[in-house]
This record gives sequence, structure tokens and C-alpha cells, in this order.
Amino acid sequence: MSKWYPCKRRLFIKKLKNLGFNNPETGGRHEFMLYGPHKQTIPSNEEFSVPQLRKLIRQVEQKIGRIITAE
Repeated sequence: MSKWYPCKRRLFIKKLKNLGFNNPETGGRHEFMLYGPHKQTIPSNEEFSVPQLRKLIRQVEQKIGRIITAE
């Protein structure tokens, strides 16, 4: 099992694009990315903490319907 580290916002967005999400769009307080009919909110932090990153990954897994590993 790999160790979790904080993740930069820019890197997280890049990884979501690789999974098939559209480019970030503005709306309200946060940007969001679309994956078909699903909308993923992207917090405005410059870096995501490990608990925040795990929560975001769980949300993304539910939207795309598959498991995402730390690698």
C-alpha cells in the first residue's frame, strides 16, 4: 500500500482530465469539471490535504464508476 501525500490543485485537475473530465469551468465560489452528466466541484485551495484528497477521490470514483488507486 502506498503512502498518501498532499496534492497540488493543478496536478489534481490534470489527473481528472486524464480520466475524461472536461476543462474546469467557473461557477459560484468554486470551479467545477464535468464528466458526462456529472459535476465535480474543485475546491479553491492551492493544495489539498490528505483527508480532503481522499474525499475528492471517493466522489470521483462514484461519478466514473470505477476504483482509483493512489498511483
